[in-house]
Amino acid sequence: MNLRNLRCFIAVAEELHFGRAARRLHIEQSPLSRTIRQMEADLGVPLLNRLPRSVRLTPAGQVFLEEARRVLLAFEQAQTKARAAANQRNTLRIALSGDMGQARLSALLALCREEAPQVGIRIFETPLAQLVTGLRNDLYDAGFALAGEMDAGIVAMPVWRDPLVVALPARHPLLAFKEVPLEEVASYPLVLCDPQVCEGCSRQRERLLRTVDAQPTVAEYVKTHSLMLALVAAGYGVGFSSAAHLAGCHQADVVVRPLADETASLTTYLLRPEGEIMEPLRQFIDRVECVGRPQGTDQRPM
Repeated sequence: MNLRNLRCFIAVAEELHFGRAARRLHIEQSPLSRTIRQMEADLGVPLLNRLPRSVRLTPAGQVFLEEARRVLLAFEQAQTKARAAANQRNTLRIALSGDMGQARLSALLALCREEAPQVGIRIFETPLAQLVTGLRNDLYDAGFALAGEMDAGIVAMPVWRDPLVVALPARHPLLAFKEVPLEEVASYPLVLCDPQVCEGCSRQRERLLRTVDAQPTVAEYVKTHSLMLALVAAGYGVGFSSAAHLAGCHQADVVVRPLADETASLTTYLLRPEGEIMEPLRQFIDRVECVGRPQGTDQRPM
């Protein structure tokens, strides 16, 4: 007995007529009749009372009809869920916590569209805590953050490391330095990212500032990179950034200088749940690493 047999029986039970049931199923009446008789033989009970011009369900047939409908419904639900899971696997859900740098993110998404057009990518902007919770609850497949200290269950993979630079007003004493010492930067008012909005960036910045003796003065906390540049241009203070974040930004009256400390950098992490990495995500990670390499150093196999 198979699903085709169940569909045949349901058609006869609902039409209460072999001829109408056969037309509904687009088959001949004789094979339909043989199928029902074989089902009754397999079950060992009659399902139908056959009358001259119609049929009637026996008590066993009424019970069997309910169960047959239940089996078909369960099968259809299983098909629907399987297709939904397959479609979901063709879409990567990527969460962003903080500013990843517009130019680099655009380059990554363009590369994904070029090399894997069949895999859709949905982008979500979310605070770090919600990103981690979403990874644990299968709301996201992966995420980018500027924080790498994660509890068990979440893998933090450093993917992009960018030297920090200093954003200065067009007329500022620190422009006397070609490479600005961090101690000198910390002696001026700072325009910094808001710790509640960009928690990971704030953590990395605090670690950096703890390496100098001076106690920094914060002129303003801002939620966006563009506002930081605007306030620096207006003379409110100096700010930190990186080449990746400054790419594509055109802010008049802001001059960029590298830090004298070559180890001062901003690290971006790719976060994902522990466990097996599905192939679409694995390929996405490969592209993330490719975008992070300097131009001319792509060593991926052809």
